[in-house]
Amino acid sequence: MLGQKIARALLARGGLAQDPGAPAKLAELVLFDQVLAANRVEHPRAKYVAGDILDRELLARACAPQVDAVFHLASVVSAGAEADFDLGMRVNVDGMRGLLELCRTQATPPRVVFTSSVAAFGGELPDVVLDTTAPTPQSSYGTQKVIGELLINDYTRKGYIDGRAARLPTIVVRPGKPNRAASGFMSNILREPLKGEPAVCPVPAETRMWIASPERAVGTLIHAMELPAAAWGWHRTINAPGITVSVAEALSALERVAGRETVERVRFEPDPATARIVLSWPARFATDRADRLGFERDAGIDEIIRAHMRAASE
Repeated sequence: MLGQKIARALLARGGLAQDPGAPAKLAELVLFDQVLAANRVEHPRAKYVAGDILDRELLARACAPQVDAVFHLASVVSAGAEADFDLGMRVNVDGMRGLLELCRTQATPPRVVFTSSVAAFGGELPDVVLDTTAPTPQSSYGTQKVIGELLINDYTRKGYIDGRAARLPTIVVRPGKPNRAASGFMSNILREPLKGEPAVCPVPAETRMWIASPERAVGTLIHAMELPAAAWGWHRTINAPGITVSVAEALSALERVAGRETVERVRFEPDPATARIVLSWPARFATDRADRLGFERDAGIDEIIRAHMRAASE
């Protein structure tokens, strides 16, 4: 989902700038995934490759002869990685290591943006997570994301890549169908009712989450790529800006935007497994470093819902 949105944004703006404000350039855009997206963007400069991220020969051919910038989005998501430990380790750790080794062979170290997650944190945390708060993941997915952050920092320190890692908030509202992300319910309870369909909320109404819209997430990742290396310094991981929203606040916003009948399509059915994962994540962050680096956040949940409705009608 984010890959297609990034692709559309890059093609619309003419590519990537070496630094913010510099001219954007794009020679070729390669999109690598397990399968080809049904709604994929078609463009003369867009090339598609379908396969397994652990297929190093295929990955190498996709990136030949030189790759300058990599957005690494491939991941087995939270509930999926928790349910299948081996699959999560294979894709989220081994797959990333293979990609970084490929980047290491390039004539010029490429810029690499890695999508990490708020699942990097868990357990006993301060009320507000700071840039200096140590990651304490309480899930296999979160652990795998932190491993990815450490690899980004170490490969950068060694000069193999120019890496950057952004801990994204939960993406709301995700378009398309529900996936195995434990956080996916927050999109489901907004997206499905707007389509006239029922939705189930597996956590209490007071559950709070740190969220960002798909459009803001795309802007975050592109900005992370375009920032010069000097702006990042030695530490290449940031907590990306978001907003804190409870389930109750999201449903109140849905009622304001789409009416009471829409909200009544949501019912609460507790799911302890989902709640255990989601409630381990922090819901409030102070993102001072990201703010100083020029990253932006959404205006509020009402605007996020309206933006989703506009996109769905296009």
